[in-house]
Amino acid sequence: MTNPRAELIHIDVDRRLGHEWDEWNGAPLPNGGNYDSPPGLFFRWAVTALALAFALGALTLFILEPRLGAIHAMVPTILWAGYGILAAAALCWWLLIGLAYLTQRALLPAVLAERGLFLRVMRLTSRVASLFGRRDWVENAAVKVYNALALLRTRKVGTGELLLLIPRCLSRETLDTVLGMAGKHGVPVFVATRGQLARRVIRERRPRAVVAVACERDMVTGLHDVAGKVPVLGLTMTLPAGPCKDAALDYETLERYMRAFVG
Repeated sequence: MTNPRAELIHIDVDRRLGHEWDEWNGAPLPNGGNYDSPPGLFFRWAVTALALAFALGALTLFILEPRLGAIHAMVPTILWAGYGILAAAALCWWLLIGLAYLTQRALLPAVLAERGLFLRVMRLTSRVASLFGRRDWVENAAVKVYNALALLRTRKVGTGELLLLIPRCLSRETLDTVLGMAGKHGVPVFVATRGQLARRVIRERRPRAVVAVACERDMVTGLHDVAGKVPVLGLTMTLPAGPCKDAALDYETLERYMRAFVG
């Protein structure tokens, strides 16, 4: 007996999915739209992004120092000391993130890792990488690191308590396969025609966990919007026909992520 296809629901909301690709000129994407990258790439770019952020903060404090000193002679000293403590704390936090990834142990609470501060660093790193034309590769690596941290805290949920969020740009063959896989686990599937779908679905359906499928650009934006509210695992796609058309995904990884919650 064949497995039933999952329930497929379309929802229209305000932000277009794929708006991150508005500047695309129609040319073939590099490497056939496959941005597969090693996780270490994200760690290197994140260190660069954090260093630039703290350097900019230090430069701002240096420029303002004479005016702050006019308020009171001790103000600059106090602010520099506080800034140094903040920088040291950031370094310790980042070392713990790296150690958690390497040892596969949850060394930090979720709010300081995959469901909180880590998401902000992902966004910052994406913006810095985009300045050098490396955004998609770095975001692919970032999602891998995020998933590794999130999998350390996954918990099983009941039937109907997991949602599978997919974009509208999957190829017909891929969509049919995904619906069959989700139906096997009794997981409803929501397809986004516009972007803030995830927040609306979560508000209305109140799932206990989410598996989301998207390109790297929409994934990082979506995780930043949603992961702080509900546990999420994210699966990126390949884009052989360009963004927003006939996208493909890794079925084995999708199965593994669904089983992490409902297996």
